[in-house]
Amino acid sequence: MAEHPPLVQVITASTRRQRVGHHVAAWVAEQAEGRPALTVEQVDLAQVDLPLYDEPRHPRLRQYEHEHTRAFGRLIERADGFVIVFPEYNHSFNAALKNAVDHLFHEWSDKPVGLVSYGGISGGTRAAAALRPVLSSVGALALREAVVVPSVGARIEEQASGRRFSPSPENDEALADLLDALIRWIPRCRSAAPSGGE
Repeated sequence: MAEHPPLVQVITASTRRQRVGHHVAAWVAEQAEGRPALTVEQVDLAQVDLPLYDEPRHPRLRQYEHEHTRAFGRLIERADGFVIVFPEYNHSFNAALKNAVDHLFHEWSDKPVGLVSYGGISGGTRAAAALRPVLSSVGALALREAVVVPSVGARIEEQASGRRFSPSPENDEALADLLDALIRWIPRCRSAAPSGGE
Protein backbone atom coordinates (compact mmCIF):
# COMPACT_ATOMS: atom_id res chain seq x y z
CA MET A 1 0.00 0.00 0.00
CA ALA A 2 1.36 3.43 -0.94
CA GLU A 3 2.18 5.73 1.92
CA HIS A 4 0.09 8.88 2.16
CA PRO A 5 1.92 12.20 1.77
CA PRO A 6 2.82 13.80 5.11
CA LEU A 7 0.09 15.77 6.82
CA VAL A 8 0.60 19.50 7.28
CA GLN A 9 -1.87 21.40 9.44
CA VAL A 10 -2.50 25.04 8.60
CA ILE A 11 -3.39 26.60 11.95
CA THR A 12 -5.45 29.80 12.16
CA ALA A 13 -4.32 31.33 15.44
CA SER A 14 -6.58 34.37 15.75
CA THR A 15 -9.90 33.81 17.51
CA ARG A 16 -11.32 37.34 17.22
CA ARG A 17 -14.78 37.67 15.74
CA GLN A 18 -13.59 40.35 13.29
CA ARG A 19 -10.34 38.56 12.39
CA VAL A 20 -8.81 38.34 8.92
CA GLY A 21 -6.39 35.52 9.66
CA HIS A 22 -8.70 32.81 8.36
CA HIS A 23 -8.57 34.46 4.92
CA VAL A 24 -4.77 34.34 4.98
CA ALA A 25 -4.91 30.72 6.19
CA ALA A 26 -7.27 29.80 3.33
CA TRP A 27 -4.68 31.11 0.85
CA VAL A 28 -1.92 29.13 2.59
CA ALA A 29 -3.99 25.94 2.53
CA GLU A 30 -4.91 26.41 -1.12
CA GLN A 31 -1.26 26.78 -2.10
CA ALA A 32 -0.23 23.82 0.04
CA GLU A 33 -2.97 21.65 -1.46
CA GLY A 34 -1.35 22.26 -4.83
CA ARG A 35 1.69 20.30 -3.66
CA PRO A 36 1.31 16.56 -4.33
CA ALA A 37 3.97 15.94 -1.67
CA LEU A 38 1.64 17.18 1.08
CA THR A 39 -1.71 16.36 2.62
CA VAL A 40 -3.32 19.47 4.10
CA GLU A 41 -5.71 19.99 7.00
CA GLN A 42 -6.95 23.31 8.36
CA VAL A 43 -7.14 23.80 12.13
CA ASP A 44 -8.94 26.85 13.52
CA LEU A 45 -8.21 27.70 17.15
CA ALA A 46 -11.53 29.55 17.32
CA GLN A 47 -13.29 26.25 16.64
CA VAL A 48 -10.98 24.23 18.89
CA ASP A 49 -11.92 26.71 21.66
CA LEU A 50 -9.44 25.60 24.32
CA PRO A 51 -9.96 27.03 27.81
CA LEU A 52 -7.03 28.65 29.56
CA TYR A 53 -4.48 26.00 30.42
CA ASP A 54 -5.78 24.11 33.45
CA GLU A 55 -4.03 20.73 33.51
CA PRO A 56 -2.64 19.76 36.95
CA ARG A 57 0.46 18.06 35.53
CA HIS A 58 3.18 19.19 33.16
CA PRO A 59 2.37 18.34 29.53
CA ARG A 60 5.71 16.51 29.23
CA LEU A 61 4.08 13.71 31.26
CA ARG A 62 1.12 13.35 28.88
CA GLN A 63 -1.12 12.61 31.86
CA TYR A 64 -3.98 14.78 30.70
CA GLU A 65 -6.96 15.09 33.02
CA HIS A 66 -9.32 16.95 30.71
CA GLU A 67 -10.92 15.65 27.55
CA HIS A 68 -10.39 18.96 25.74
CA THR A 69 -6.64 18.52 26.20
CA ARG A 70 -6.72 14.88 25.11
CA ALA A 71 -8.74 15.78 22.02
CA PHE A 72 -6.41 18.62 21.11
CA GLY A 73 -3.42 16.35 21.67
CA ARG A 74 -4.83 13.76 19.27
CA LEU A 75 -5.45 16.46 16.68
CA ILE A 76 -1.93 17.92 16.82
CA GLU A 77 -0.18 14.56 17.19
CA ARG A 78 -1.34 13.29 13.81
CA ALA A 79 0.38 16.13 11.91
CA ASP A 80 3.88 15.83 10.47
CA GLY A 81 4.37 19.59 10.26
CA PHE A 82 2.56 22.88 10.63
CA VAL A 83 2.05 26.30 9.12
CA ILE A 84 0.86 28.72 11.78
CA VAL A 85 -0.94 31.85 10.57
CA PHE A 86 -0.95 34.44 13.36
CA PRO A 87 -1.35 38.16 14.09
CA GLU A 88 0.78 40.58 16.04
CA TYR A 89 -0.72 42.02 19.23
CA ASN A 90 1.34 44.55 21.19
CA HIS A 91 4.67 43.42 19.71
CA SER A 92 3.97 39.71 20.33
CA PHE A 93 1.71 36.88 19.18
CA ASN A 94 -1.81 36.32 20.44
CA ALA A 95 -2.80 34.63 23.69
CA ALA A 96 -4.87 31.86 22.08
CA LEU A 97 -1.79 30.63 20.24
CA LYS A 98 0.37 30.70 23.37
CA ASN A 99 -2.34 28.78 25.21
CA ALA A 100 -2.49 26.16 22.43
CA VAL A 101 1.27 25.63 22.48
CA ASP A 102 1.31 25.44 26.29
CA HIS A 103 -1.33 22.70 26.39
CA LEU A 104 0.99 20.11 24.81
CA PHE A 105 4.63 19.14 24.53
CA HIS A 106 5.45 15.87 22.73
CA GLU A 107 2.72 16.43 20.14
CA TRP A 108 4.61 19.51 18.87
CA SER A 109 8.10 18.04 19.25
CA ASP A 110 10.39 17.07 16.38
CA LYS A 111 8.14 18.67 13.76
CA PRO A 112 8.88 21.60 11.43
CA VAL A 113 6.77 24.73 11.68
CA GLY A 114 6.38 27.44 9.06
CA LEU A 115 5.41 30.89 10.29
CA VAL A 116 3.02 33.20 8.44
CA SER A 117 2.67 36.46 10.35
CA TYR A 118 0.51 39.45 9.55
CA GLY A 119 -0.21 42.86 11.00
CA GLY A 120 0.39 46.53 10.30
CA ILE A 121 3.57 48.03 8.96
CA SER A 122 5.80 45.41 10.58
CA GLY A 123 3.80 42.48 9.18
CA GLY A 124 3.99 40.64 12.49
CA THR A 125 7.77 40.28 12.52
CA ARG A 126 7.96 41.04 16.24
CA ALA A 127 5.30 38.41 16.92
CA ALA A 128 7.32 35.89 14.90
CA ALA A 129 10.46 36.74 16.86
CA ALA A 130 8.56 36.11 20.12
CA LEU A 131 7.04 32.83 18.88
CA ARG A 132 10.28 31.17 17.75
CA PRO A 133 11.74 30.51 21.24
CA VAL A 134 8.34 29.29 22.49
CA LEU A 135 8.21 26.70 19.73
CA SER A 136 11.81 25.73 20.43
CA SER A 137 10.93 25.13 24.08
CA VAL A 138 8.48 22.38 23.07
CA GLY A 139 10.96 20.82 20.66
CA ALA A 140 9.45 22.12 17.42
CA LEU A 141 11.63 23.42 14.60
CA ALA A 142 10.63 26.91 13.46
CA LEU A 143 11.83 27.16 9.88
CA ARG A 144 14.01 30.01 8.66
CA GLU A 145 11.71 30.49 5.69
CA ALA A 146 8.70 32.60 6.66
CA VAL A 147 5.92 34.75 5.22
CA VAL A 148 5.41 38.32 6.42
CA VAL A 149 2.22 40.18 5.47
CA PRO A 150 2.32 43.91 6.28
CA SER A 151 -0.83 46.06 6.15
CA VAL A 152 -2.93 42.93 5.93
CA GLY A 153 -6.25 44.78 5.93
CA ALA A 154 -5.42 46.35 2.58
CA ARG A 155 -5.03 42.85 1.09
CA ILE A 156 -8.49 41.58 2.01
CA GLU A 157 -10.69 41.99 -1.04
CA GLU A 158 -14.44 41.71 -1.49
CA GLN A 159 -15.23 39.24 -4.27
CA ALA A 160 -18.42 37.65 -5.55
CA SER A 161 -17.58 34.50 -3.59
CA GLY A 162 -16.86 36.47 -0.41
CA ARG A 163 -13.82 38.07 1.18
CA ARG A 164 -10.41 36.74 0.12
CA PHE A 165 -6.80 37.47 0.86
CA SER A 166 -4.96 38.89 -2.14
CA PRO A 167 -1.25 38.10 -1.75
CA SER A 168 1.55 40.23 -3.11
CA PRO A 169 4.11 38.63 -5.45
CA GLU A 170 6.50 38.67 -2.48
CA ASN A 171 3.96 36.77 -0.37
CA ASP A 172 3.55 34.14 -3.07
CA GLU A 173 7.29 33.68 -3.43
CA ALA A 174 7.85 33.49 0.32
CA LEU A 175 5.10 30.90 0.76
CA ALA A 176 6.53 28.77 -2.05
CA ASP A 177 9.90 28.82 -0.28
CA LEU A 178 8.27 27.94 3.04
CA LEU A 179 6.38 24.97 1.57
CA ASP A 180 9.56 23.75 -0.14
CA ALA A 181 11.31 23.91 3.23
CA LEU A 182 8.52 21.95 4.94
CA ILE A 183 8.77 19.22 2.32
CA ARG A 184 12.53 19.02 2.90
CA TRP A 185 12.40 19.09 6.68
CA ILE A 186 9.54 16.69 7.43
CA PRO A 187 11.52 13.53 6.56
CA ARG A 188 14.59 14.87 8.38
CA CYS A 189 12.58 15.53 11.52
CA ARG A 190 10.87 12.13 11.27
CA SER A 191 14.23 10.35 11.09
CA ALA A 192 15.66 12.37 13.98
CA ALA A 193 12.64 11.92 16.28
CA PRO A 194 13.13 9.51 19.22
CA SER A 195 11.37 6.17 18.90
CA GLY A 196 8.64 5.09 21.27
CA GLY A 197 6.33 8.05 20.63
CA GLU A 198 8.40 10.59 22.54
